[in-house]
Amino acid sequence: MKKLLGLLLIITVFSCEKAKETVNKSGKAMGETATEFIDGVAEGVDGTLDSKIILSDSLKEKGINIGKYRIEKDSVGNNNMLVIYIITEKDFNDVLTFKVFDKKNIEYGRQTLELNSKEGKAAYYDVTFDKRTDIESKSIIKVD
Repeated sequence: MKKLLGLLLIITVFSCEKAKETVNKSGKAMGETATEFIDGVAEGVDGTLDSKIILSDSLKEKGINIGKYRIEKDSVGNNNMLVIYIITEKDFNDVLTFKVFDKKNIEYGRQTLELNSKEGKAAYYDVTFDKRTDIESKSIIKVD
């Protein structure tokens, strides 16, 4: 009887260990799947809500390129500041005009930036629009 009980105890312990490993593997797989799902949703939301920058052909011909950009809030909480990385392939000394359009293509913000940059240089610039300009999701910002 003692041998049978000992054998049952050993089988139970190994069964529990196997069940624990199975649960851990399942939990890990579920966690990875959930993380991928959340990342996918976040990318989808970002892609849907992001504003878009359109650089004029004349600026492209003058050697201006745009890198990364983001919209930031001012002290009042309006999304009215564009932080933009501008790359100059050629010497450039002129004024850039930034115009904000909503998803119906109605202009609701305009600001200028004096840019004096040498060939091969790049830097971040802050373009702050009027405090009443709240750059909405899906806005288009045209740079001339």
